[in-house]
Amino acid sequence: MPFTTLEIELTGQIATIWMNRPDLHNAFDEILIAELTAACIALDEDQDVRVVVLAGRGKSFSAGADLNWMKRAANNGLDDNLNDARALAGMLRTLAEMQKPTIARIQGAALGGGMGLAAACDIAVASSKAVFATSEVKFGIIPSAISPYVLRAIGARQAYRYFQSAERIDAARAREIGLVHETVEPEQLDARVQEVVAALLTGGPGAQAAAKQLIRAVANQPINHTLVEDTAHRIAHLRATPEAREGIAAFLDKRSPAWIGE
Repeated sequence: MPFTTLEIELTGQIATIWMNRPDLHNAFDEILIAELTAACIALDEDQDVRVVVLAGRGKSFSAGADLNWMKRAANNGLDDNLNDARALAGMLRTLAEMQKPTIARIQGAALGGGMGLAAACDIAVASSKAVFATSEVKFGIIPSAISPYVLRAIGARQAYRYFQSAERIDAARAREIGLVHETVEPEQLDARVQEVVAALLTGGPGAQAAAKQLIRAVANQPINHTLVEDTAHRIAHLRATPEAREGIAAFLDKRSPAWIGE
């Protein structure tokens, strides 16, 4: 896949998507949005890839939207702005709904849309030097496209503060409010990401995809007959799959299942 704003690094079953605009702090424009969408689709379809890591070259993870792109958009009509907004929203949804586990590796600033990218990934591991913000109101706009993923991570109560104040959120605070799962010293970041990757590779790929679908189906839903019946159907279906039979047999035989070490 020839990209101009991304680098795809394949190491065994792990794919790392490197946003590669370090001089612009990996801010995204229409090209990066289109390329990241295409990369997520391609890697999700690649049977040799088990885990996808999203990372940024240089000092920053992503500074969000490229202000020159935003300036151009401000001079466009409503239809063009709507198309741009739909492309951004579609990219975030494509990332968030990948079947495979996704990890955000956050070494520095993740601002605006960059914070949205971190929240859209399943797992976020950050350096203690990382900093976050929903800074959009400072530019007279709102964190609209990223809001479903940031709200999912930090909840409405925290969003009321940070969506309006645009305050910087340090790594410790980001972990406290649920935006990131772990924070480590900068020199430990890659090692910790690899430890999380190793844990993910022990799970069945079909089960992990089903687990992500389960969370989306169950989160924030009332516990009623319809929901309970849905969960029963999901586990009954999975128990009958070859992957589940292999996983149970491997446990009883005290061996690794077939999907480990392939």
